[in-house]
Amino acid sequence: MISDASTVSSQSKQTDLRGTWPRALGSLFLALLLIMTLRWALFEPYIIPSGSMFPTLMIRDHIFVNKFVYGLRLPFTSHYIIHWAQPQRGDVIVFRSVERDDTFLIKRIVGLPGDRILIQSDGLRINGEKIPVRPMTESEKTELLSDWPAGERDDMKRDFAMEVETLDTHDHALFRDQNFAQSETAEVTVPEGHVFVAGDNRDHSADSRVWGTLPIDRILGRASLIWLSCEEALAESGQLCDPKTIRRQRLAKRVH
Repeated sequence: MISDASTVSSQSKQTDLRGTWPRALGSLFLALLLIMTLRWALFEPYIIPSGSMFPTLMIRDHIFVNKFVYGLRLPFTSHYIIHWAQPQRGDVIVFRSVERDDTFLIKRIVGLPGDRILIQSDGLRINGEKIPVRPMTESEKTELLSDWPAGERDDMKRDFAMEVETLDTHDHALFRDQNFAQSETAEVTVPEGHVFVAGDNRDHSADSRVWGTLPIDRILGRASLIWLSCEEALAESGQLCDPKTIRRQRLAKRVH
């Protein structure tokens, strides 16, 4: 008996098509599992919502947060499976707010467990010692403000003292508003299991001076890299960048 070649071919194609569905679903599952694993254990994206970390980070900087730097947590918990490092003074960290679990904030660690922290109008003191601060040179200011819209650069130079603060061996840029009288705060001793955090835009940051020290187990990770940055978001798109306003000079810039 001679088989109908077209019928055999049709049946073969149907069989092959049915055979691809399990493979496709398996590939999709593996891809989703890989993405979830990367976000849970290694890196997670975060968008800067405010100016409290000027000049280090700008509004609508898109950053990667290194979640692997301090240890490996159980998924969706604050408990570490392995804990191999402690947060260090000078680290820029993303963490869960002490006031709202669904709110994430970003600040710089200035105080470690046992430190005595005092922030006043003349600067930061740790354990009674004044932390070194120096004014930026004009060339440093020009380089720092190269990321800013041209119309705002003169305003920033006029309204803000731009300085370099040294935390241990870590230098970072610091803004102080010259039109703002910083309130005097009492000295705080950082409890065990906590850190003291502050914004680099020191006079415009709600931080440990307002809501107290931060439990270390609320830290999600350390800010590592700016992978995208834009001046404006697309209308009605939430945080999606407007391609016409991308700050190209900030792309692939390390956070330190």
